[in-house]
Amino acid sequence: MTKVTVYSTKNCPYCRMAKAFLEKYGVPYESIDVGTDENAALKMIELSGQRGVPVIMVDNEVIVGFDAPRLNELFGETEATDIYGVLIVGAGPAGLTAAVYCARKMLNTMVISENIGGQALESWAIENYMGYRMISGEDLMKKFEEHVRTLNIRLELDKVVSITREEDVFVVKTLSDNTIRARVVILTQGNRPKKLGVANEEHYLGRGLSICSTCDGPLYKGKMVAVVGGGNSALQTALEMSDIAKSVSLIVRSSIRADPVYVEKLNTRKNITVHKNTMITALHGEKFLSGVTIKDELGTEQKISLDGVFIEIGWLPNSEMLEGLVDMNDKKEVVVDINGCTSAPGIFAAGDITSAKSKQIIIAAGDGAKAALEAFEYLVKQ
Repeated sequence: MTKVTVYSTKNCPYCRMAKAFLEKYGVPYESIDVGTDENAALKMIELSGQRGVPVIMVDNEVIVGFDAPRLNELFGETEATDIYGVLIVGAGPAGLTAAVYCARKMLNTMVISENIGGQALESWAIENYMGYRMISGEDLMKKFEEHVRTLNIRLELDKVVSITREEDVFVVKTLSDNTIRARVVILTQGNRPKKLGVANEEHYLGRGLSICSTCDGPLYKGKMVAVVGGGNSALQTALEMSDIAKSVSLIVRSSIRADPVYVEKLNTRKNITVHKNTMITALHGEKFLSGVTIKDELGTEQKISLDGVFIEIGWLPNSEMLEGLVDMNDKKEVVVDINGCTSAPGIFAAGDITSAKSKQIIIAAGDGAKAALEAFEYLVKQ
């Protein structure tokens, strides 16, 4: 029998999705919380060379991160050849809301996404979503997911790599080499984190450099960390990490642009040092990150010893596969009208992938509903 072990942390959404995937296909596994078990964390790092979760051991194979395509290869099923009424790409606030509205219109609907929750999962605390005084991004998206799973919607964890049109049907290929056909496509695949743009950055990802503080934060208890960025996400991360880490360096390229409520909280924390008008110019360390060099506006450089760095400098749209399919602006965002219609008949879009100015969970959810309703009207007219 195949032995599967999942190394995870309590609040990591990608860990939860990995476990949900295994449970869906009836795969027994052992779960080990490396956020509370220091010895287990050291063993995970030794096995994988990673200081990030999840890490999944399948017999002697090490799978780093929630690698849906590889898990599909090992345990998944071949896709059916049915033609769906609607295919939704992405399962963040926009995609999951669109799915609910499609189901209410009795549309044969499939959702494909690399994860469930999108970038909303990265939020430690959400204080501006109606109905909740405060809720974590993971908990809010869990409620979205629970709602979707009560409906007749097929939800698959995979990555869409191409979309083409054959007469009145869209043909969608996935990273797991599956083919899905649908009469309508709703694009809601959101954004991906920006990189620092520093030499050897890829080497340190998962080895001290992280893009998910919710996932990896518990591994840095009592350590020295930095957060890069000056917006709401960066300050939220710095504040949360100040309760976990020994010290936090907040590295801000220009000035802080966060809401006053976060700035006020920041000023009360004694173990956060703010470096304004500063950028990281180099990463140091052999196997794992051990420090960074920062440079200020005068060109003065300083080396800081660190155990970890969390990147919170913004996002880029996941739109590479859409070139030539729909119109995009100079930011590579999908251009939509007020109802979520794109330049291509039968393709709709919502959420942070679009040219909509404001990027908020509540706006993405509302736009997902509008896109679904427009998709329904389009199908009725066909």
